[in-house]
Amino acid sequence: MAGAGSSQLSPRWTVLLCLLAIFCSLITPGVAVKENDFKKCNQSGFCKRNRAYADNAVALGSSWQAPYKIPSELASFKDGQFQATILKTIDEQGNTVRLPLTVSFLKSGTARVTVDEQKRQEKDIEIRHNSAARKERYNEAEKWSIVGGLDVDTNAEVSHQGKTGIKIKYGPNLAFEADINYEPYSIEFKRDGATHIKFNDRGLMNMEHWRPKIEKPVPEKKEGEEGEEEKKDEAPEVPSSEDESTWWEETFGGNTDTKPRGPESVALDITFHGYEHVYGIPEHAGPLSLKETRGGEGNYAEPYRLYNADVFEYILDSPMTLYGAIPFMQAQRKDSTVGVFWLNAAETWIDITKAKESKNPLALGIGAKTNTHTHWISEAGLMDVFVFLGPTPRDITKSYAELTGTTAMPQEFSLGYHQCRWNYVSDDDVKEVDRKMDRYHIPYDVIWLDIEYTDDKKYFTWDGDMFKDPISMGKHLDQHGRKLVTIIDPHIKNVGGYHVSDELKSKGLAVKNKDGNDFDGWCWPGSSYWVDAFNPAAIKWWSSLFNYDTFKGSMENTFIWNDMNEPSVFNGPEVTMPKDNLHHGNWEHRDVHNVNGMTFHNATFEALLSRKKGELRRPFVLTRSFFAGSQRLGAMWTGDNQASWEHLGAAVPMILAQGVSGFPFSGADVGGFFGNPELELQSRWYQAGAFYPFFRGHAHIDARRREPFLLAEPYRSIITSALRLRYSLLPAWYTAFYHANRDGSPIIRPLYWTHPSEEGGFGIDDQFFVGSTGLLVKPVVEKDKRTADIYIPDDEVYYEYFNYKKLSTTKGKHLTVEAPLEAVPLLMRGGHIFPRRDTPRRSSQLMKFDDYTLVVAVGKNGQAEGELYVDDGDSFDYEKGQYIHRKFKLEGSMLTSTEAEGRDVKTLREGDWLKRMRGVAVDKIIIVGAPSSWASKKEVVIESEGKKVSVPLDYHKAEGGRAAFAVAGRVGARIGADWTATFA
Repeated sequence: MAGAGSSQLSPRWTVLLCLLAIFCSLITPGVAVKENDFKKCNQSGFCKRNRAYADNAVALGSSWQAPYKIPSELASFKDGQFQATILKTIDEQGNTVRLPLTVSFLKSGTARVTVDEQKRQEKDIEIRHNSAARKERYNEAEKWSIVGGLDVDTNAEVSHQGKTGIKIKYGPNLAFEADINYEPYSIEFKRDGATHIKFNDRGLMNMEHWRPKIEKPVPEKKEGEEGEEEKKDEAPEVPSSEDESTWWEETFGGNTDTKPRGPESVALDITFHGYEHVYGIPEHAGPLSLKETRGGEGNYAEPYRLYNADVFEYILDSPMTLYGAIPFMQAQRKDSTVGVFWLNAAETWIDITKAKESKNPLALGIGAKTNTHTHWISEAGLMDVFVFLGPTPRDITKSYAELTGTTAMPQEFSLGYHQCRWNYVSDDDVKEVDRKMDRYHIPYDVIWLDIEYTDDKKYFTWDGDMFKDPISMGKHLDQHGRKLVTIIDPHIKNVGGYHVSDELKSKGLAVKNKDGNDFDGWCWPGSSYWVDAFNPAAIKWWSSLFNYDTFKGSMENTFIWNDMNEPSVFNGPEVTMPKDNLHHGNWEHRDVHNVNGMTFHNATFEALLSRKKGELRRPFVLTRSFFAGSQRLGAMWTGDNQASWEHLGAAVPMILAQGVSGFPFSGADVGGFFGNPELELQSRWYQAGAFYPFFRGHAHIDARRREPFLLAEPYRSIITSALRLRYSLLPAWYTAFYHANRDGSPIIRPLYWTHPSEEGGFGIDDQFFVGSTGLLVKPVVEKDKRTADIYIPDDEVYYEYFNYKKLSTTKGKHLTVEAPLEAVPLLMRGGHIFPRRDTPRRSSQLMKFDDYTLVVAVGKNGQAEGELYVDDGDSFDYEKGQYIHRKFKLEGSMLTSTEAEGRDVKTLREGDWLKRMRGVAVDKIIIVGAPSSWASKKEVVIESEGKKVSVPLDYHKAEGGRAAFAVAGRVGARIGADWTATFA
């Protein structure tokens, strides 16, 4: 669904235009994002001040004295924690502010650095405007983001301590070290004696302490002085570091932020020593390897911004904020990965610069290291930073996942194809789309309803004229194993007689304005209230609304889409909520803005766990807004993109960034939300989308209907082939999701993550591997392109997926492959085995008990291995051992299947699903790169469960560039049993 703007007027604007006539200047339709609706750094008071603070420090060079120090007598180390008080000198008289510091060394090898402010901590401050806002710095981001990994490592030990600082060894084999310098305060984080990360080494740390506002008398104006005032406005600005103009209030776009606590920003410079590439901090529409932000050729002039916003038709190659925020950054150099997680839910800006460092000034860059300097700036809250020292991308991912959780095991159907548009106009329309998808043998799993299905934008209702019988619609879909997703947003229409609105108000569960009254803003329904999902009582109430007997028309195959949860407020500052609004516990909205969308996502997730007595199922909830930890709750998509080749090209780097930042269940609207894609673009987008973890086609209400069955040939067949490719590989996708659930690993993986020793791949973000399958994909994202140049990161053998051609590859070089319109460039890396299901079906539900095909891509060493994980795809019974997890291994002429975790499954009491899986077998084994010694073989011996059988082997010798391959058919070994296939 679109944001506050729209490319053309549409029926959903009718009510708004009537209700919002006096606000029409705020909601003017346009054709692209209105950048003036969103702040630049110099329009955000705290960002401008901290950038100026940094500029001043840099200008002063070695004469700059950072005002933060730790008196040694105020420092101590005990039981894995260093505690101290940082004194901030605030004036020339030497007065100081006390900032409590805690550095915790965790058992995972992660270090946590937290700085608070004593006066606010002790509530020893005055709040202006009689505001009810909390006096403390926001300290509950941890409650939403962190789920584990905080156990302190009591084995951490002091290696040196003196008046000037302390050195603490920690982590695996005490290989990590934190060198804490007292004056000025700074920390160096080392691994094996080498420095990797530095805090405050450039002295840019700035924690704006509380101070009372001193009202300055305003001199009376005399007659004729108005012109003089205008001249003063033209005078040079006072340096921002001394500028109080945005300390106490700030106006943007006609909205004034009252700032009852005054200035309270936190900022810190973090240097990645010897690292040139940094990744993460989504969501932005730019390259995976983050750009510099202080200008210069090819760089940005603005910092990366994290401030969840409803940005419709966003621009590309930009550090501009988008819908979600994950303040987690990784740095990569050859054979080493490190990272930081800045746990702060307020508006945040991040500057990035890079500088060569050489000890020999005559070296002219030869052997010089590149340091990446970052400057993190948040408006409010604690300074709370987690440090990860790797050394591998997998280590970083795992440590971050220990803290924030992993991707939820998904509903299996959600890995299939989702058909969506704004809007399917009636229940008959939905049924007709479903019938035509079947008529043309196009597989899909889910059809979606945008806001028009409701009665006048009232959620949990149906338009009585157009959706007269939603139960009949749901049953029709269910007969084909399909699901329905309906949109439910956090804004609740403000109208009498609407039970949701009435209950929200009567129970006091809405977000409040600065005066403590229910906040009334504008969104799709017109005048609206917002559910305060920070409130446990609101979550409980919200959950009750989804019960099948309450949300009439919903069924067991109904799931949910949360949109507009940044939150989007059409008449609010930057199309969102005023920062001085109040949430549960009297936290200001400024404190919690970036986590707000996650709390609503969480409330809906909790609701879908059980919608009737005795039910416990995996939810599926799509969200647009997110924060660190949202991966535990469902999927996300990249928002309101456009039907253009450029947006197709931008999607993969954005999805890769989500994956390496801990939220891999992500996708982009296939075909582009705005506009009408040409047929070639739509075809290429489906080929790319078939390799997005979340695969949904979506379109704007003013876009032409573009369901795959409407397309002329050959495009319909091309798209159908892409969809069938996705469905055949669903077992491999589900296995990749299993790994994401276990250790947080990305589902689609960039080259730096899979090959951290191969520097040539660090900047590549247009190709990726799918899980651990060895499938290497490079979607075509250019018009009329019929070849693809694929970077080869290693010396392994590669085969083309569709024709088994053995490719002539060179490590560190690009390989040009054919990319006809009907196929996506897809390679198989030798040494891998992946599962497929090859029987075409209408939906994943109808594939659940189909037999499997195993594809073996033989490696250079003649070996290969892979996995299959499968469970019932709906319940939580996998937590009770109700799953199948197999490891496949080819060594020489023997292929084996064993229990991947070494469980004794014979002792497992089988539930209904496992019993049914006893009838599911391996049907076929395809060995690509089969050795020539098998050429004369006609049979393969399969040994399983005490029986030996021979099955036919069809060997195809190498010819015309194609590798030799062999097919063992009618294998018949149970998928859940141990078995051996002998080819010799």
